[in-house]
Amino acid sequence: MNSDLIKTGIDRAPQRSLLRALGLTDREITKPIIGVVNSFNEFVPGHMHLRQLAEAVKAGVRENGGTPLEFSTIGVCDGIAMGHTGMHFSLASRELITDSVEIMARAHAVDALVFIPSCDKIVPGMLMAAMRLNLPSIVISGGPMLPGRHEGKTVDFITVYEGVGKVVSGQEGEEWLQGLEKTACPTCGSCAGMFTANSMNCLTEAIGMALPGNGTIPAVYSDRIRLAKESGYQVMELLRNDIRPRDIVTKTAIMNGIAADMALGCSTNTILHLPAIAYEGDIAFDLADINTISDKTPQICKLSPAVGGHYLVDLNEAGGISAVLKSLIEAGLFDGSGMTVSGCSMTERLKNAEVKNSQVIRPLNDPYSHEGGLRALFGNFAPEGAVIKVGALADRNIVFEGAAKVYDGEDAAAEAIRSGVIQAGDVCIIRYEGPKGGPGMREMLGPTAMLAGMGLDSSVALLTDGRFSGGSRGLSIGHISPEAALGGEIAFIENGDIIRIDLANRTIDWLLPEEQKIERRKNYSSEKGLERTNQIAGRTGYLGRYVRFVQSANKGAAFRTVKGDS
Repeated sequence: MNSDLIKTGIDRAPQRSLLRALGLTDREITKPIIGVVNSFNEFVPGHMHLRQLAEAVKAGVRENGGTPLEFSTIGVCDGIAMGHTGMHFSLASRELITDSVEIMARAHAVDALVFIPSCDKIVPGMLMAAMRLNLPSIVISGGPMLPGRHEGKTVDFITVYEGVGKVVSGQEGEEWLQGLEKTACPTCGSCAGMFTANSMNCLTEAIGMALPGNGTIPAVYSDRIRLAKESGYQVMELLRNDIRPRDIVTKTAIMNGIAADMALGCSTNTILHLPAIAYEGDIAFDLADINTISDKTPQICKLSPAVGGHYLVDLNEAGGISAVLKSLIEAGLFDGSGMTVSGCSMTERLKNAEVKNSQVIRPLNDPYSHEGGLRALFGNFAPEGAVIKVGALADRNIVFEGAAKVYDGEDAAAEAIRSGVIQAGDVCIIRYEGPKGGPGMREMLGPTAMLAGMGLDSSVALLTDGRFSGGSRGLSIGHISPEAALGGEIAFIENGDIIRIDLANRTIDWLLPEEQKIERRKNYSSEKGLERTNQIAGRTGYLGRYVRFVQSANKGAAFRTVKGDS
């Protein structure tokens, strides 16, 4: 056992004395030590109940012959951090979570790990750690929040953001908004729709790193506690059978994850996290694979923030991720031969899965769309790619051409939207919000939600080298690469330039004569973006270090591997 490094032999008497100081008995010390990684905190609704799940996990570990020892990680609430300086730290926290798990697991020589995340960057951060450490591991998330009810309608967190736009545009009053904010988020758990947190929890199940139900069982259901106990029990089986994350998360599993993503209509942020998880496992990832898989994978679920969509609780009652995956396997769109944390192949574990509501999980011959929910765009404005959530659009094959209005940063763009400067037919460009330029690639729900609330989400194109919330909808295109801070085309565009977006042909082009582009590049100074970045990040502190190492969005904004420290 790995833990023999800290407990076996006379030379380890000092370490054993410290284990005894924890209150461990001789029996507990001789058993495998299982690290229980709990991201509980009192800031995040998705994490406020995780102490209870951790106790359930530990009960399962003990029942099956292990000694669980719990430690914590940080966790940022994107909703609370959004719209101010805090959002610079959200994506950046992912790498810190990965590093902190590595430090604790290696320093204390654990034999296996149970990960308890819930929200946006914590899920991929823990999966990245699992791939890096490659110790037997399993994930049990906190589960989704239940949706709220307001004035007879089902609502969630995104409804509140869009409500702000309705108040700004004069459609509703502040008293109405106050009533909405009091009812939109009624329970603990990750926000109720297919936003980033729930997208990643569902995909964790799809790639085989969590037991069935992980993505959809609501946080407040007792089924979630039972699943936590089973996850603790099962990690001991993984340890005995030497089944490790890299045995489960292969290239095929990542491609399966994309297929599930397309069928579910997940957040665009998954296209940051899947490459980063692959990167930790030395698995090649090509952004163009998204289109290859999307072209043949129908979208059979439509969940909030899609207009008229269902919620995670509805998907759970309809058969959950298991039912979705079984439909894909039967159609030859998902390879069910790979290993899972259940100790068997995906096909074997799904043999009893079934669709219980064909309105929530549609048949493949009657999907919401014959293509997947995400699409990668390429063209002379995004040579290394960009991403759009077409599953949240009424028309997936829009051709949109308009004049650019360019803003350096989210704040200036948000004010332009609020004040009515951005109007129907405009292409609103938000730049210097990429991984390096942001820094931290701030999630921008405010601008997209305000446009939706003002009724402009289908008539204004919003383009950025940053990223959008999983709750965004409309003609919102993010991850434009290379980013402005790296001298990408988005750095050179000016007010009045024409952008053409052709979703059917997956293109996004800047309609400016090449000689003018060359002239602009000559006059461009990289100091412009770096000056803004340094003002925000500083030369010390975590953001300062993050800027030095982070890669482009098309590489998942993962840290580059560096030899030496220059």
